[in-house]
Amino acid sequence: MSESCAKNQNEASIAIQVLPFGVEGEELIRIVDKVIEYLKGTGLNAFVGPFETTIEGGFDRLWEIAGECQKICIREGAGQVSTYIKSFYNPKDGVWSIEKKTAKHHEG
Repeated sequence: MSESCAKNQNEASIAIQVLPFGVEGEELIRIVDKVIEYLKGTGLNAFVGPFETTIEGGFDRLWEIAGECQKICIREGAGQVSTYIKSFYNPKDGVWSIEKKTAKHHEG
């Protein structure tokens, strides 16, 4: 494993943004909050940003999670949902952790 990823065994990371349609205002926020609650409850490292949430873990698990995020939106009342996903996959060396990529920007 490369030195830059040595302490991170995660093979992939995804950034996911859901956009529920057919709901507005506080209802839209409530549905997005349900998705974020689910992501944070997966047991994987998750970082909530203003437009998307990034999580890291095993490739297959992350894609299962991404699918469930869309289903949550529909179950919670959205008529349809668009989902934007950014993905990085490196099964050999792993991925840089969220902290490694962002900590210097959040030191205070």
